[in-house]
Amino acid sequence: MTGTLYASCTDGGMISIMFTWLDVFDDAPVQKIEKGTALFHREDPVQHMYLVRSGAVALERAMADGTSLTLHVATSNMALAEASLFANTYHCDAVARAQSFVAKLPRADFLTIFRNRPDAALSLIETHAREVQAQRARIEILRLRRVSDRLDAWLDLYGEPAKGEWIRVAEQIGVSPPALYRELAKRRA
Repeated sequence: MTGTLYASCTDGGMISIMFTWLDVFDDAPVQKIEKGTALFHREDPVQHMYLVRSGAVALERAMADGTSLTLHVATSNMALAEASLFANTYHCDAVARAQSFVAKLPRADFLTIFRNRPDAALSLIETHAREVQAQRARIEILRLRRVSDRLDAWLDLYGEPAKGEWIRVAEQIGVSPPALYRELAKRRA
C-alpha cells in the first residue's frame, strides 16, 4: 500500500514522497530460516516485529490432540505476528514452511518509528483493512457447502485466476485440488 508524504521544497512548493509501511524495515537485519525451523515459540517474549522478505512462515498453535492449527501463513512482503505488538508473549509458534528470509526490528524501534511516522501507521492500517476484508470473504465462502457454490463465490469476488494458480484457489476455498479439478471438468463438459 502506498501513501503520500509531503515535504516542502526550497522554492516554497511541495513535493510528494511515496512510501509504504514496508519502508520501516529497509535497514532491518535479515535472518535466514530453514524449512521446519521456528523463528519463535509460543510464550516467548515479544522482542521483535518481523517482515517476511521471501519464503513462507506459518503461525501455528499446537492443539491438545497433538495436531497443529495454522492461524496464518505470511509470505513475501507480509508482516508476521504483528498482532503481538502489544502482547508480552507470542500466542503461537512461527515455523518456516520453506526456506525464508525475515527482516526483524526490535519492538521498541518499531513502535518509535510508527509514533513518529503516522503516515506509515496509516499505510499499515490500510493494508490490514484489506486483509480483514479478504478474510471475511473467505469465511463466508467456506460456509458454503458445495464445491460449486464456493467456486462461484470466489470467481464472483476475484475473477478467473492466472494460469497455474488454480491450486491456490483450492486452498482459498477449502477444497482439495482434485475436488476443484473435478468441478472445473464438469463446467468444461
